[in-house]
Amino acid sequence: MQKKLSIWAVLLLSVLVLPFVSDAFDHSQAVKGPFKSGEDVTRACLQCHDKQAEDVMKTPHWKWKGVPRTIKGMENSKEEYGKANMLNNFCISIQGGEKCANEEFCSKCHPSYGWVDNTFNFNDKTKIDCLICHAREGNYRKGIAGEPDRKLIEMGKMSLTKAAQSVRLPNRDNCGVCHFYGGGGDAVKHGDLDSTMAKPTRDHDVHMGGTIDMSCQGCHVTKDHRIAGASTFLATNDGRVGCEDCHRDPHKDSSANKTLSKHARTVACQTCHIPTFARGQATKMSWDWSELGKDIEPEEQFGKETYAKHKGRFVWEMNVVPTYSWYNGKVERYMKGDTITTPGAIVYISKPVGDVKDKTAKIFPFKVHSGKQPMDSVNKYLLIPQTHKGVWEHFNWEKGLVDGAKGSGLPYSGKHQFVQTAFFGSINHEVAPKEQALKCKDCHMEGKRLDWKALGYKGDPMRVGGRGF
Repeated sequence: MQKKLSIWAVLLLSVLVLPFVSDAFDHSQAVKGPFKSGEDVTRACLQCHDKQAEDVMKTPHWKWKGVPRTIKGMENSKEEYGKANMLNNFCISIQGGEKCANEEFCSKCHPSYGWVDNTFNFNDKTKIDCLICHAREGNYRKGIAGEPDRKLIEMGKMSLTKAAQSVRLPNRDNCGVCHFYGGGGDAVKHGDLDSTMAKPTRDHDVHMGGTIDMSCQGCHVTKDHRIAGASTFLATNDGRVGCEDCHRDPHKDSSANKTLSKHARTVACQTCHIPTFARGQATKMSWDWSELGKDIEPEEQFGKETYAKHKGRFVWEMNVVPTYSWYNGKVERYMKGDTITTPGAIVYISKPVGDVKDKTAKIFPFKVHSGKQPMDSVNKYLLIPQTHKGVWEHFNWEKGLVDGAKGSGLPYSGKHQFVQTAFFGSINHEVAPKEQALKCKDCHMEGKRLDWKALGYKGDPMRVGGRGF
């Protein structure tokens, strides 16, 4: 009798609790509206989800920074770093302009409302945008300063009430609204994430395409709104994600299991199973800011513009063979204010750490994005311009750099030049079906896929031997 009672207790608990912790609960029964603002929606959410709001505000997704545990030598830093205070060679930085005016534009891809400048209150729970990650309907879209797009609301094309009533666990569209468009546009920043990944075919990505149809959090496991995943784009992480998390012994049924398992100690899964990236559409491979402000009729590559007056010149590529490098999970990172000792050489803003002698390193694939961006000719560090309501509008580099220094905290000497930069971006998505994985001949003997000497070998390890451990 006691056993039967306990079973019924479990069933009753499931009925009472499951709707509140699963994706099945219909919020239209609890959320009525109408709502005039994003903050009004969040106030409704907070009635039941105050703890979740507290959790969100502790995450790098909210702070855009964290302990730089991914950066070599900075793992024990007391300062936090991330998009909030580092540079890249895409849009450069959010800090340019008085009170960091760039932030008003960049916060379109931040889960907040009303982030206009560095006076934004990160401790105000009502400023959290729950809908950007959880709304499934209502045509929810964000605009400047992360506010709901008022024009769409006024035109009757977006409904805050319908969006609030449709909330569920995030799907690929929710994640993709920011991550597909990183760097200022579709397929700009990431070589393996763009809008075509919302509904990919199996040939495009075996995990998210076809019948498997995995969500992002299928790999990027989430707890208390902390999302696992590390990248060479980032300074911090809330846990790492690896192919081995699911594929414990991936080659056990292969006749070449012994050889492949030995390779797996040196070669990352992604190296063989992502033979090319940008397979759905072209990705931006180069961004030359020095060309900004010219009246040029742009040509196109793969249907994408190669020049924009407010941004400069671009190069796009599709079906790109990755650049291969050793990677042990750490990166060397150019940090704001670092002195550039050899201005004529390429400045690596992010570069993987590891070499052939490093037992913890494997050969990984990367997208290397090249840039040409401003450096202070006297102080010898990369500069942060005011782009939003700055050079994007007046096309004047001197004014843009003077105004940019007001937010960046980096004094501008009044003289600048443009230097070549490079950014190694991790390639982890667009995993091809196994029958399309690289074969022995792609890398060994007559194969030209890998530059063995550049990787630290005396030659093809099939001829001269491997690492020896």
